[in-house]
Amino acid sequence: MLTGILTTMHIVAIIPARYDSTRFPGKPLASICGKTMIRRVYENARACGLLNRVVVATDSDEIAREVLGFGGEICMTSSKHETGTDRIAEAAAHFPADFIVNVQGDEPLLDPAAIEQALLPLLASDHIPMGTLMARIRSKEDFDNPNIVKVVTDSRGCALYFSRSAIPFFRGSGHEQVMFRHIGLYVYRREFLFLLNGMVQTPLEKAEKLEQLRVLENGFSIHVAETGYAPIGVDVPEDILLVETALRQQGRAV
Repeated sequence: MLTGILTTMHIVAIIPARYDSTRFPGKPLASICGKTMIRRVYENARACGLLNRVVVATDSDEIAREVLGFGGEICMTSSKHETGTDRIAEAAAHFPADFIVNVQGDEPLLDPAAIEQALLPLLASDHIPMGTLMARIRSKEDFDNPNIVKVVTDSRGCALYFSRSAIPFFRGSGHEQVMFRHIGLYVYRREFLFLLNGMVQTPLEKAEKLEQLRVLENGFSIHVAETGYAPIGVDVPEDILLVETALRQQGRAV
């Protein structure tokens, strides 16, 4: 049945990429084992068989030239966007699509299978407006780290809450302690993306600095699929070495 659904659906992945970054200017053009980061992200997304199209949304002529140079597709967007969702929404308006996938431009280890894991629940149900991913937390250090966003879900796999705090709180030790980190890859139904982009910031979103809380505070659901994908994001130049090491260990340093 899913095969039939896919023949009628159009799915576009959009990678937001801006040149200016406080901690790492020009980050999308950083070389990782001989390829720019944006190229690695793009090629990994293209390897997902569910996607009809992959587009880089950028406000930078330099990034645009790089993407066009390796045969990718671009959409030029405003330089005034405050969030990646704003940039995604501007770009999405140019493309016919049933679903939009927001692929983070600073995760060059992206697993194409993770995109499928986020998409499949929305393809199987008309009642889910948005989807994302979570992975098991393996250490207390990560659980307590406010830079690693945690998520708890209900019995349907929908998010109850996202937080920088350690959630849930485990009172006692007589049960299995399973904790999950949020993976920032998003899938939206097209109409919901534009609805979300028109919503004002909400109190919990402002408090935690987590845009996905705007969805929950407005009463909408986010399905959170579990994945084994463990991203290494590039925030500062020093992270490049970590990614290159991982690529070599995985035999992907080409």
